[in-house]
Amino acid sequence: MSVPVGEAPTSFIQRIRQEFSFIKGNYAVLITSWILIDFAVEIPVAYYALYVLGLGATETIVGTIGLFQFLALASMQFPGGYLADKFGRKWLISSMTFGVTLSYIFYAIAPSWHFILIGAVLMSFFNSTYQPALMAMVADSLPPEKRGMGFGIVTLIASASTTPGPVVAALLFSNFGLIQGMRIGYGIIVGLFLIAAILRAFKLKETMVTVERPGLSEILKSYPVALKESLAVWKKVPSSMLYLFLSLLITQFGFATVMLYFPLFAINELLIDAAIWPLIMAAVPITIIILSIPVGKAVDKATRKIPLLASYLVFGASMWLFMNGNITVLFVSLALVGVGQVMLNAAFGALQADLTPRAERGKVMGFANFVGFIVMALGNLAGGVLYEHFSPHLPFLVAAASVLPSFVLTLLLVHEPEKKEE
Repeated sequence: MSVPVGEAPTSFIQRIRQEFSFIKGNYAVLITSWILIDFAVEIPVAYYALYVLGLGATETIVGTIGLFQFLALASMQFPGGYLADKFGRKWLISSMTFGVTLSYIFYAIAPSWHFILIGAVLMSFFNSTYQPALMAMVADSLPPEKRGMGFGIVTLIASASTTPGPVVAALLFSNFGLIQGMRIGYGIIVGLFLIAAILRAFKLKETMVTVERPGLSEILKSYPVALKESLAVWKKVPSSMLYLFLSLLITQFGFATVMLYFPLFAINELLIDAAIWPLIMAAVPITIIILSIPVGKAVDKATRKIPLLASYLVFGASMWLFMNGNITVLFVSLALVGVGQVMLNAAFGALQADLTPRAERGKVMGFANFVGFIVMALGNLAGGVLYEHFSPHLPFLVAAASVLPSFVLTLLLVHEPEKKEE
């Protein structure tokens, strides 16, 4: 970055420090741990579906594993959000991160696809329990005027840390083959998740004023109470929050139909070299790295809705390109996925925080995640059935079409609040 003419370097550095002064405390701890986690989990993504097929599965079984994975993710969203608001964020985040760490061992040692199913369900169960607390803590830790930039940086950090993942995946594939390379990749995940779990356990600070540690029986008893309060919370938030949630839900279903099948379609239908495919996938994090901070700043200075609306259209266009791509077109298509993702994450995260009172965020996020994961579970299964039994193109057509109702809902029924919630 160049220093503007006439501006002293010291003054420029001070301005940069002031601009990013909100990166401290819990927010800094969370993005540091995300660097470790996101780098790790990205390594096996490029070959995940091929790995499961190599362990004896079919395309429909791949989708079925996705179905159970998202159902497990949905299972604890209600109590997760309720517990985050009643008993605090930190203990959920730190303890459940250790659980996710252990679940990835099943991926690393799997002799058949059944172990992948077990690992996916366990990992998703632990993940779902702390996910509402995690996003609530991010919202708690950002000042209102920096939320767009803050959520944009979360996306940037995640993407910057994942960029080496495809390169590592390609190296492991080239040197160890599909199965052994994937086992090594999942072993790396276990190690880095463990470090992140320790960091969160010792460095995070609780953001709720009054918290207590619940016992196991209280956690189990909390489910019906959490369900009731999570449903009732929609009477306490503006109607725009409900329509915002519904618009995202439709696009989530569309994306879920294709998310597992990018590599299969590229390698088997478009005949892309398997060793080159992870490098093409790098278009997504590279794009996000470039755009995260500028888009986040734009969301803070202007409006949340415009980038949100644009993200739907960009995502739809990317699906059309992918279906008919060569190496160059696939790279452009995945770059557009990155563009859409950074706009959606920054705008949706900021607008959701603007519309939701602090005391209700865990429950709103828990409910939204629950329904979102159910929808994505069905999308994964639908994508597998469409891909294997009808046409490999159909999941991509569904994904492209899903953005239209999302766009219309957001345009007509979602309104930004005059006063943002703290």
